[in-house]
Amino acid sequence: MKQILLFLTALCLALSVSAQEIKVTGSRKAVRTSGDIGAVLLPVAGLTAILVQKDWQGLKQGVFAGITTLGVTYALKYAVKKERPDRSDNHSFPSMHTSVSFTAASFIQRRYGWKWGVPAYVVSTYVGWSRVYGKKHDWWDVAAGAAIGIGSSYIFTRPFAKKHELTLSPVAGDGHCGIYASMKF
Repeated sequence: MKQILLFLTALCLALSVSAQEIKVTGSRKAVRTSGDIGAVLLPVAGLTAILVQKDWQGLKQGVFAGITTLGVTYALKYAVKKERPDRSDNHSFPSMHTSVSFTAASFIQRRYGWKWGVPAYVVSTYVGWSRVYGKKHDWWDVAAGAAIGIGSSYIFTRPFAKKHELTLSPVAGDGHCGIYASMKF
């Protein structure tokens, strides 16, 4: 009987320890923080380029790409409910930091060329790596975030939108709302 109680106590202790958030300190925390800065820096850089060049068409394209990225990423986070490597919550998949930074990087590249796109992709890659190194995501989360971000920008940022005559319109009525999308192939 004592052995069973000892086994159950050890099992409960092991489960409670594994359910706790893993604390990240030192260099991992510094890398995580620098990745957070990079994830904010890239959209700010894209917006700055838009404002400096008075590129209002680019602003519209960037907004559509950003809204799509946020919507898809949030929907997947709440549908998949994958636990983070640090066990802090169940919103690991996909990486929001990575999807936002890759949206901005691919927007910058598509709109303003590879001269500005290459450094933006380098920063985005660092953001993704920082999320894995900082124990917030695994590489699947980061890869999915990058794909969502790049895909959103490629859909809405010229030349794709112009080539395929992409049209978006808000729709509302009878207790529902949404967006109508039309595209030629």
